[in-house]
Amino acid sequence: MDALNLLRQSPVMPVIVVNDAAVAVDLARALVAGGIRTLEITLRTKAALAAMRRIRDEVPDALVGAGTVRTRAHLEAALDAGAQFGLSPGLTPELAAAARASGVPFIPGVATASEAMRAQDEGFDILKLFPAEAVGGIKLLKALAGPLPELRFCPTGGIDASNAGNYLALPNVLAVGGSWLTPEAALAAQDWDKITALALEASQLAKR
Repeated sequence: MDALNLLRQSPVMPVIVVNDAAVAVDLARALVAGGIRTLEITLRTKAALAAMRRIRDEVPDALVGAGTVRTRAHLEAALDAGAQFGLSPGLTPELAAAARASGVPFIPGVATASEAMRAQDEGFDILKLFPAEAVGGIKLLKALAGPLPELRFCPTGGIDASNAGNYLALPNVLAVGGSWLTPEAALAAQDWDKITALALEASQLAKR
């Protein structure tokens, strides 16, 4: 699966911070039950790699990937843990080379036209606009569509249920990323029904 088809699996990719790997399987099952298959586990916690491995082993309907991949070592560790794709807040030459060699879909982050052009030069035409709202959001994506019409985006950062549909309406947006599907209170309470309900709402956000 390439990055294009990966982002076509679900209109929303949850950005998940896992502090306890023991809840990873139930969390993933709750999201999949709501129609969200692509799960980004951020490499911000010590539990992230174990969570990815558990999801990969026990939730076959999920596509689990690593977020906040900043170095070659991050990517290699994520792949060893079973990650099926990777996302980064940015892109360096070393990370680009590692991503190309990895054989899995990789979506680097960009915030400007120059960064998008550099990512394209490195072989990536599916990009993460990050942090989306802070750098111009919908207005920036509309502006980029003119000079860079072949690029497609998964904007992330400041996106929630209130504005996700507006992003998805843009021709150059394939999906959006957001943390609102896994609120801290629901995770703490292990309220999987709440997370499934949020996932179901998100999965019904259709491209207009």
